[in-house]
Order: sequence, then C-alpha cells, then structure tokens
Amino acid sequence: MRIILVTGLGGAGRTTVAAATALAEARAGRRVLLVSADADPLLSGDGLRVLRPDPAGDFRREFLALQARSSTALDLLGAAPFEDAELTALPGSGHFALLRALRDAAEGDHELAVVDLPPLTEALALLALPEQLRRYLRRLLPPERQAARALRPMLAQLAGVPMPAQWLYETTGRWETELAAVQAVVEAPTTSVRLVLEPGPAAARALRTARLGLALQRLALDSVVANRLLPAGSEDPWLAGLTAQQHRHLAELRTASGAAGVDELPHLGRDPRGPDDLVPLAPARRPAAVPDPVPAWSVEDRREEDGVLVWHIALPGAVKEDLSLVRRGDELLLTVGAFRRNVPLPAALRRCTVTGAGLVEGDLRVRFTPDPGLWPRTP
Repeated sequence: MRIILVTGLGGAGRTTVAAATALAEARAGRRVLLVSADADPLLSGDGLRVLRPDPAGDFRREFLALQARSSTALDLLGAAPFEDAELTALPGSGHFALLRALRDAAEGDHELAVVDLPPLTEALALLALPEQLRRYLRRLLPPERQAARALRPMLAQLAGVPMPAQWLYETTGRWETELAAVQAVVEAPTTSVRLVLEPGPAAARALRTARLGLALQRLALDSVVANRLLPAGSEDPWLAGLTAQQHRHLAELRTASGAAGVDELPHLGRDPRGPDDLVPLAPARRPAAVPDPVPAWSVEDRREEDGVLVWHIALPGAVKEDLSLVRRGDELLLTVGAFRRNVPLPAALRRCTVTGAGLVEGDLRVRFTPDPGLWPRTP
C-alpha cells in the first residue's frame, strides 16, 4: 500500500490538500482511504473512504481494559473503579488515536492512504513517537525478564520489594506489538511525507526544518506543495505587490526543495465549499508507486588510509552549531537543533570508539577507531 502523510505549517491548508489528493486519486480509479479528523463526510464514495480517528473512544477502551487487567492490585489498594460514562480523554489522546488509525489504514485493502497529520513540528514529534516509546519500554521492562516470572515470589521475599506483576508484562508486550506495527508503517519504503506551505516569510525556514527532521528520522519527503498562489498579472497595485512578494518566496522554495520539487496550487478566493471545489486543489503530480529512497547512512572503510571507519549521516540543512553527538553504549545520541534521536550503531562500529566528527554540506561524517580489545585480529 502507498501511504502519503500530509503536514505543513498551521493554516497552510494541509487538510484541504490531503482531501483534494485523496479525492483526485479516487476519481482516477484507485481505492483510497483518507484519514482525517476534519474531513468532510460527504467525500466518502466513488472509491474513497474517510476514516476519522476517535481519541475519546480509544482512550476509554484502553483505560477500561487496563483497569480490568489490574483489578486485583486496585482492589488491594481500595481503589474505586471508573465507569465508561465518567471518563474524559486526556491531552495527547489524539496522537495515539491517529497512530492507531495509521496502523489500521495499512491493514486495509486500499491502494492509497492519505493521512492528514497535525502541523509540522507536532507531526515530526508524532512520527518519532513509536520508536521512542518502544525504547522506553525495553529499558524499563526488558522482555527477557519475563523468563524469570517463576522466580518472582522468591525474589520478592529476598529483595523485600514487590516484583512486577504478569499483567504488567503482558500489557507492555501488547503495547510493544502495536507500536512496532505503527513504526513499520512509518518507516516503510512506500510511505512518504507531503509538505504543504503557503509561500511567505516562514515557508523556506519551515522547509529546511522539515527536511532536517525527516532526514534524522530517515523519512522520505514526497513533495512540497505551494498552496494558495495568487493570480499573476493583476492591474490592482496592492494585489500585484502581494503576488510579487509571494512569488519571491516561491522561488526560495524551489531552490530549497531539492529533488522533492514543488507543486503549485491556486488560491480559490474563498474557502472550498464541497468536493467539486477540491478538484483544482489536487497536486498535478500523481504519487509514484514508490517514493525516491532516503539516502543511505553508509559506513566507509578507511582503515588502510587513515585507520578509521567513517559513518556518513545525511542531514541536509544542518549547521555545525546545532549539532551534538554523545556515544552511549551501542547507541549514538544525535541532537540536531530541536530534534533528537538515539540511533543504534551498526554492528562494526560497536567495536570502535568515536574519535571525531565533521559536517560537510549536509553530510555528517563520524569517525570511529577500532578498539584493539574488541576488534577481530587479522592472522
């Protein structure tokens, strides 16, 4: 299945572009799913189905299921259980509902799923969330500890502290499975991100932020959509001035977009009022079956020349002042501006020590020197 994740600056029209893209593909004969909390229900039909995430319902189901599994411990504490009718979704529930909808979209029989994501900064954090949460779960409750469940009563007596109950491991295992499924969808080679921007002072900066954040998460940028372009050639001086300013920013987007390219969409002069208004707002370029692959993070063997291995990490738009590298065990904690990721080291580099790094035109080159105590000896 092909999946397009649509995001952009707040107010740039990403929901409209997502709906227009889905509608255009459905009218072209494809089976399409649109995942959006704000989509018009009237869009459903003619090969297009609309899925609206349900944060409140998802929260209630998850909370009540967790409460039921931990009922024994709650009874011992004298806790009064909650009922469905008194539960209200907490902040952040919408993120998990959207991730669950993304997982469900990949399991359908559609040819294309278009997913309306939150604004850019929030969307980048959301796409990184499954990997981050899985890492936290593995550190806090390692799966291998489940093998010792028969010893827990004895260990509890020896240590004088209660050991985690089986239901906690079972719940953690279920969350791990669901998060892994979402992460697989996000990182699939058929998934890409489409960025919607209205050409203006903040657009080029937002594009650089998006390219950097997506590169760190190794996600493909499908295309950049320049939305709400004003008509050229107006005789009105005020409108002509706005158009000229907008087209200067559009030229910046074309330069900064790289291989992704820019799709240009017109300003309707009003808000869309129905499916027919969405027709001219669909990007002209149809999504490829498979987006262009993300540049590989390759390891260059320079032991003969310099005695090091060099890990090349593509970070387009990164600047040296915003970079931070910390080696922790078999991971590299990589911070780039507002973004951070714990990156597992390739197997060969785990037997090395970090001896330096440099940034050359968006290519972060981390140098590793083999550790004599760990590196295989040549006969």
